[in-house]
Amino acid sequence: MSTHDNGHEAGHDVVVHDGDALPARFENPGFEKHHPRMGDLDEHANKKSERIVVALFTISILGTLFFLIAYFVWPPGTTPVEMRRSNLALGLGLAFALLGIGTAAIHWAKALMNDHEKSEERHEQRSDDDTRAGAIEVLKDGAADSAIGRRGVLKGAMITALALFPLPIVLALIGNIGEDWNIGQLKHTMWKKGTRLTTDPVGRPVKASDVTIGSVWHIIPEGLDKEPHPLDEKAKAVVLLLRLDPRDIKREQGVGWSYDGILAFSKICTHVGCPVALYEQQTHHLLCPCHQSTFDVADGAKVIFGPAKRPLPQLPITVDDEGYLVAQSDFHQPVGPSFWERLK
Repeated sequence: MSTHDNGHEAGHDVVVHDGDALPARFENPGFEKHHPRMGDLDEHANKKSERIVVALFTISILGTLFFLIAYFVWPPGTTPVEMRRSNLALGLGLAFALLGIGTAAIHWAKALMNDHEKSEERHEQRSDDDTRAGAIEVLKDGAADSAIGRRGVLKGAMITALALFPLPIVLALIGNIGEDWNIGQLKHTMWKKGTRLTTDPVGRPVKASDVTIGSVWHIIPEGLDKEPHPLDEKAKAVVLLLRLDPRDIKREQGVGWSYDGILAFSKICTHVGCPVALYEQQTHHLLCPCHQSTFDVADGAKVIFGPAKRPLPQLPITVDDEGYLVAQSDFHQPVGPSFWERLK
């Protein structure tokens, strides 16, 4: 038997690879010896596995019921504490509802159904009619192998868990019926003519002389930190304040909307509403950390990368008699995601 170069056949049954003689093909070793499970040998163990599956489906049922109770007992409310409490309760209920169904299905398959190894030869994607009919028979055999027809308690637990699980989703949808669906209100924020720009969260007014080139300030309307306002008002009104060299500004969204290179843009990304807060000073780019939408603040905050479809709305600003930065008006475009309906 002769030896050839790397990767070439050196005989009928041997090939050479990296200087090593290897078999040209390997015989199918077949399956390892099958080891029966405890449930296959002991009826008591089999029943125990069935009870475990029932218990897991019961956990799912209880999780769903807890979600439904929490939805009415602990509504989201308007304060951070109420929101955290509601989200925690709903999240725990939904987690156990899903976890119970998933782990029950896995344990059912591993402990109660047939675990004998099988193999099939590869074939064309479209099998002949006899093979397809055989596949249907295999599915029927699998259903019979699950013994769901003989396990009444297990079947009842599974059906109940699966029947109740959609309720958290349906309830949340039904709960929104009758709510305020006036999308037009999203076009308006607390900003108005003469409102001072103040720092978030302490509410300190900002003078134009305080803002240096390259700096970024997180801004809220004056008074937002003192008066009781709904959280969504702050969510709509938050602003990023930046200062560029006036010579670097290519375009604004409105004439005279900046002051000596100071620009103010909505902090809410126009993709799905994440806070835009990563500023690249050298390129004048604002980056959204959620999905990497990138806006060029030197060019009217237009989108230069990512899934956002429109620029960040610009807040028109100027200074008052004391040198403090103030708004000229509200935003001229609605803030937030572009899929919100907008009134023309």
